[in-house]
Amino acid sequence: MEERESEMNAREEILSRLRKNTTETFEMPEINIDAIKYDDLVQAYIKASETSGCKVVRVGRGDDLNEIIRREFPDAKRIASNVEGITIATDNPDETVEAKDLNGTDLGILKGETAVAENACVWVPQTMKEKAVMFISEQLVIIVSAANIVNNMHEAYEKIQMSSYGYGSFISGPSKTADIEQALVMGAQAARAVTILLTD
Repeated sequence: MEERESEMNAREEILSRLRKNTTETFEMPEINIDAIKYDDLVQAYIKASETSGCKVVRVGRGDDLNEIIRREFPDAKRIASNVEGITIATDNPDETVEAKDLNGTDLGILKGETAVAENACVWVPQTMKEKAVMFISEQLVIIVSAANIVNNMHEAYEKIQMSSYGYGSFISGPSKTADIEQALVMGAQAARAVTILLTD
């Protein structure tokens, strides 16, 4: 606690010196960004998602998410989720003692808040005690409403709200890298596959 107070005092001292020695200030310029927009947000998002390596499954009103997930992932044994209504989960990241206990998770099921048609990103706020489920799972399912698709990242940032945990992440498809010998490797840092359940 004392160390944190010391850091805060040092920060305030630096900012105070900067303010004291600032001789001229300028108004922020008005920035008009002509960002990309789509005629059909849903189709644009689906196309971008599939291009990024995601599978997109449309979910109709009244469809059972548990049945759909079980049909898509019949071999998943360890399923981690705290999403309301998901009853097939075997592990709850809110009840996990340590993040490492989620190692070996076959499938993580998350709730996305905002989807971006421009680049297939989905904003997933941390709504669980152990956010490791977002990255340690072999495969991810992200549930997002078609009504929450926006055109571009500018619109997405306007909608973002941080959860009480103060953390969130944009996820756009499976983890991949081609740094080594330009060979594409899937699942290098996170999930090997991502499925989007796009709800009506």
